[in-house]
Order: sequence, then structure tokens, then C-alpha cells
Amino acid sequence: MPKGFGDQTLRDRRADAIELLGGIPDAGALPTDEIAAATARVLAEPGVPALQYSRTAGIPALRSWIAAREGVAEERVLVTNGGFHGLALAIQALLERGDLIAVDNPIFPLFLRGAELSDARILPVPVTAQGIDVAHLAALLEAGERPAALYTVPDFHNPSQGTLPAEQRVELVRLAEHYGFLVLADNPYRELRFRGEGVSAEPFNTSSHVVHVNTFTKTLGPGLRLGWLVLPEDLAGDVAALRARQDSHSSTFVQAVIAELLTSDPGIFDATLDRARALYRERSDAFSAALEAEAPGVFEITPPEGGLFLWPRLADDAIDADRLADDASAEGVEYQRGSFFPSGPGTGADRHLRFAFGDKPVAVLEEAAARLGRAIRRQTA
Repeated sequence: MPKGFGDQTLRDRRADAIELLGGIPDAGALPTDEIAAATARVLAEPGVPALQYSRTAGIPALRSWIAAREGVAEERVLVTNGGFHGLALAIQALLERGDLIAVDNPIFPLFLRGAELSDARILPVPVTAQGIDVAHLAALLEAGERPAALYTVPDFHNPSQGTLPAEQRVELVRLAEHYGFLVLADNPYRELRFRGEGVSAEPFNTSSHVVHVNTFTKTLGPGLRLGWLVLPEDLAGDVAALRARQDSHSSTFVQAVIAELLTSDPGIFDATLDRARALYRERSDAFSAALEAEAPGVFEITPPEGGLFLWPRLADDAIDADRLADDASAEGVEYQRGSFFPSGPGTGADRHLRFAFGDKPVAVLEEAAARLGRAIRRQTA
């Protein structure tokens, strides 16, 4: 595994370290009061059915809300314990051991852990500023590669933050249908667009060759451990059957609370998203400006249109990325290096840094930028 893979705890950290590591939503952007009220109502129901067993695919009220949001039949929705659980279920239920899986390059590294469940072989596909390079994938397929599945993050790609354009989504689905592979479209950041025009998920939700993965982790809170799969009709039964042989179903109680939250006030989810989007845009813009002010010309930053990360490139080739990580740690800033992602040669990821800004106030981000500026000057002074 790459140096630092998994949880960058290899270096001693300062007690006052600012950690820009994970895609963590800000607590102030979560509807905590509304969740508390929904919890009280659920617990007040006669017989408290939320404390009993429930259906493998999820409770009807929550599945119905998700299906309406996604524009699909309720029978295609399977509630999961977060997005990664959904991916693991899909891998185990739908792929054979040793299958070839095409993946984003660079990639969200936890997916590779999931792929290990099926002893999968990995086929890297480069990621551009607009998501996975569909033309490159097409060339690989024309040359004879035959993956059983493809994994990609189509909206605000982790780590590169690109979003796959509509026409490329259509082409990706066409390739999947033509060559007979399954697309695992992992979309945890889709609802966090704070700039530009959104791109429809319709090509993913209308194909029999796509499993669409989503979660409430980034919008309502990771501690809920609640997500969902939109499955092709002919695969939904197989995935549910596997789930029934594992943990049976997601927490009835958590499902009931979130269903009550979302259905008792039909506008609550979008109102929550509006607050979150404004907050994350402010933080993204303020952090980008602070980095430029503290280290002019050092970081080449493409302003993200959504999500929880910056993905700047070190524009000065004289700066040693590994030394910068050590110097930044000494100054009290921790972040993910591009080389943290097992991306292989030719991607340029080793010259990138991934900064997570979601759960940090502007003042903390500005202090982080000042510390990074001092770390840069250790090399350039």
C-alpha cells in the first residue's frame, strides 16, 4: 500500500493540528433540532414499531421518499448502512471472484478495500478535470479489455472534484450496455453543488447496467450510517437476497426517524441543502483566497463547483511534495497528499494535495493557509 494509506497516523501531530483530512459535513449544516423532534415523534408512536425488525430492502416510507427523489420505482431501492456498505453489497452480489474492474485513476481508496472482497483485478482509467476519461475507456475496450464492472464518482469526483458532463454519462452507459459491464456510480456529493448547473443522474437511473450509490452521510450526518442503492430491476432481488443473509436490514429506528424527518416537512431536505451549500461555498472561496494570499502562485486551484474538497496542484516544480507534507505537519496542518491515492504513473496526482474544508470555520481555514504558507517558505526562503 502507498505510504500513509488509510489513516495518515505515521507522523507525530501537534496538539493544535488543523486536520483537513476527511469529507466531514459541518455540524451547523445538519438539521439536528429537526432530527431530535422527529425522534421524539417516532418514539411516541403506539407500540414503537421503530424498535422492531423490518424489511430487508428498507421501510416503505423511506424507500418511497428515496424513489421519488431519484425518479425510479420503489422496488429498485435498497436501503444500506451508508454508501460504502452499498458498494460492498454490489461487489459481493454481482461480481465473481477475480473479475476485472475498471476504476477511476486517481480513486477513492476505500473502494479498493471493497474490491478486495472479490479478489478483483484493477484496470485504471485516467480522470480528467471533468471526471473519468470516457474516451480513454472506449479505447481500452476497443483494444480488448473486458471489465465486469466500472467504478466512478461522477459528481465532484473524490479527489479531483470534476463532474462528468451529461453527454459523457450517456456515452459511458452506452459503452456499458454494448460491452456488457456494470457501472457502479458512487454519488455521495451530488447534492452539494454550490456553483454552476447540475448534471442529471437520469442516464444512470434508467439503465439496466448501472448501480447508483448514494448516502445521507454528507447531507444529514455520517453517524446515521444510512444510504441507498438504486438497482436495475433484474438485480434488485439478488442484492436483497445477499443482504438478508448478512445483517438482515438497516436500523429500523434510524430509518424511521429519517423517514419522519423527510416526510413530515417536505421542504426540510432542500432547506438543509441550501444552508449547507452556502456554507461550503463560503469556505471553499475563503480558503482558496487565503492560500493564494499566503503563498502566491504556489497552488494552482480550480474552484470547485461543489463537494467538500480543494484539489490544488503544486505549480512550482521545485517544491518537494513529500517534504512539504512533513513541514506542514510541523507547522500544524494535516492533509491528504495526491500520492495517498494509489493512482500509478502519469496522472500527476503526486503533485496534488487534497484539502477538506467542510467542517472548518473560515477563521480556522485562514490559519491553516497561514501555516501552509510558512511550510512553503521553509523550502523557498
